[in-house]
Amino acid sequence: MIHLLLAAVLYASAPADTTVTLHDVTVTGQQRRDYQMRSSQSAVQVNHEYLQQHFAGSLMQTLEGIPGVKAMAIGSGQSKPTIRGLGFNRLAVSEDGIKHEGQQWGDDHGLEIDQFSIDRAEVIKGPAALLYGSDAIGGVLSLYTNHVPTKPFSGSVQLFGRTNNEQLGVSTKMGGRQGNWFYRVHATLIDYADYKVPTDSIQYYSYWIKLKDGRLRNTAGCERDGSMMLGYAGYNFHTDIRVSDSYSKSGFFANAHGLEVRLSKIDYDRSRRDIDLPYQWVNHLKVLSHTNWRNDATSVELNLAYQNNLREERSEPISHGYMPQPDGSMERRFDKSTYTAGVQLLHILGNHELRGGVSSEYQHNRRGGWGFIIPDFETLSLGGFVMDRYTVNENLILNAGVRYDYAETHIHSYQDWFKTPVGADSVYQERSADTHRHFNSITWSTGVNYNVGQWVMKANVGKSFRMPIPKELGADGVNYHIFRYERGNAQLDPEESYQLDASISWGNEAWEMQVEPYLNYFPNYIYLNPTAQYVEGLQLYHYTQAKVLRYGVEAQVKWKFAEHWQAHAQGEYLFARQQSGEKKGYTLPFSTPWSVDTGLRYTFDHRGKGFVGLSAHIVGAQNEIVPPEKPTDGHWTLNLAAGKDFQTRGATFHVTLHADNLLNRRYYDHTSYYRLIDVPEPGRNLSMMVGVDL
Repeated sequence: MIHLLLAAVLYASAPADTTVTLHDVTVTGQQRRDYQMRSSQSAVQVNHEYLQQHFAGSLMQTLEGIPGVKAMAIGSGQSKPTIRGLGFNRLAVSEDGIKHEGQQWGDDHGLEIDQFSIDRAEVIKGPAALLYGSDAIGGVLSLYTNHVPTKPFSGSVQLFGRTNNEQLGVSTKMGGRQGNWFYRVHATLIDYADYKVPTDSIQYYSYWIKLKDGRLRNTAGCERDGSMMLGYAGYNFHTDIRVSDSYSKSGFFANAHGLEVRLSKIDYDRSRRDIDLPYQWVNHLKVLSHTNWRNDATSVELNLAYQNNLREERSEPISHGYMPQPDGSMERRFDKSTYTAGVQLLHILGNHELRGGVSSEYQHNRRGGWGFIIPDFETLSLGGFVMDRYTVNENLILNAGVRYDYAETHIHSYQDWFKTPVGADSVYQERSADTHRHFNSITWSTGVNYNVGQWVMKANVGKSFRMPIPKELGADGVNYHIFRYERGNAQLDPEESYQLDASISWGNEAWEMQVEPYLNYFPNYIYLNPTAQYVEGLQLYHYTQAKVLRYGVEAQVKWKFAEHWQAHAQGEYLFARQQSGEKKGYTLPFSTPWSVDTGLRYTFDHRGKGFVGLSAHIVGAQNEIVPPEKPTDGHWTLNLAAGKDFQTRGATFHVTLHADNLLNRRYYDHTSYYRLIDVPEPGRNLSMMVGVDL
């Protein structure tokens, strides 16, 4: 959308201290107004200081304080983002202007991005397909790691840990600039043990599973990240190249992956830090090139990237259905390479800010192992857009844009490596047929920003689309980690969305208030429909389409009632209803319930470099379900945070403390797949980070 493009490009060039954050930085006056007027869509930007102060294990858990943003977590070290209840391939994750391409469809691993290398992050809520194409139908998470050093040498070291899963980690970076040339180097090491839940047993398929010391056995893991950047920054010309590699390895809760504890000879309780079968490892290699040239009225930006995502799932060789016992432990392997190129042109013509761009992406994915869930595939997508941002006067800005996308997908056929009895014969059963699909769509957006006094009002209306991904078209297999059998539908149509977003905000030196309502209508929403059938002992989910209406609202208020004191409250509500299909009248599976966050914060000085805060997170019961899904009770947790910076000659020391779920309450997250096997969320967790910036 128009506002997205402005957000992504203009915010990228904005100073790092021009931010809108939650709880930790107060933005007032002209700064606040200018930020709100940059885009007609809801957007929140947070800086590196916010990421440090809100460190919570994974990147998405750190960003959960932003209204509308949730972390869909599996285990204690993995989580995926959702914005207004939409995630996976409905949400684009961008790193330095390039869309991050891993195995987004996977529910059991997180983003392959080093959260400690991020300088700032921006969340764009609502459809944003104008700039990012198909996958941005639900929103965009833009991450920036390309801050240019200003000193000949600078660096930092951070040590951190968490008590619940006994996490230990270190992250270090250094960089420097000589003349117009600059460099950055970054490395992160993390290791964590099995995490604890506030219960001593869980129930799975009427089988009671005892937990030793309240820990989910075999949920330990590790992460190894590294990146290097070299660049040239002149007055009118900037170019850089960045190479990063992210590796993670994590165990699957052993009792959930075929009940191995009853069948295996592995002693899962031998150590809480080892990683036994079943486990997964993911390695993501990324090479990015960013080049920008500009003068007073025109700028040209070129982005090129290569990404390789290699992922393996390892398990003890156990036969399922008619499968004989396989050889080796490699159950599944996915090797995905992505090539991306894009160019954008910006030209200022009087009161018009004209922008256009073209982009292309090619994906090549190959599978391996004795288990099957998605076939081999290739996809090619091409897109182009034009847009105009017209400033009527300093208080009124209009924008409009249009985009065209074309995409094609080739899904390869796949047959089982073993025979299945069919009547009087046995055949190599076909799981996926050779399929060629072509998609194209025109999307558009128009919006308005209006400022009067201390009020800022925004509205945006538009159309977005998303092409079906290969998993939705060709899946046919068991997904053990979320306890279901999944089956695709090769006849799915592209998903379309018509949306209306609005925002009204007001603020002065003491108060900040904002309300953001939104509405989406999908004529053909794609989702996994739970059925009453069972295949190979697991519940069958199959991809289908339905007309869906979604609407909701986010609201927040901050009150600075004394020089060092601030109170805040924020809440969100989402309603979804299927308007057609076999589940007409029901909501969507795993719909997020309403929630409210409220808290009190004390800062030690006017710069906010020292603080202590207490907050409560309240979540309502979710009784809006899709049968045979089960309701989830409401819950609340109490959380504490504190931090302080210490200045010395040539260095800054910072200490951050967090205490989550202080009362060690037992509760369930309705969006967590572990809820299906009676696994509650982690218990009390104390986190600490100590760092030094040079």
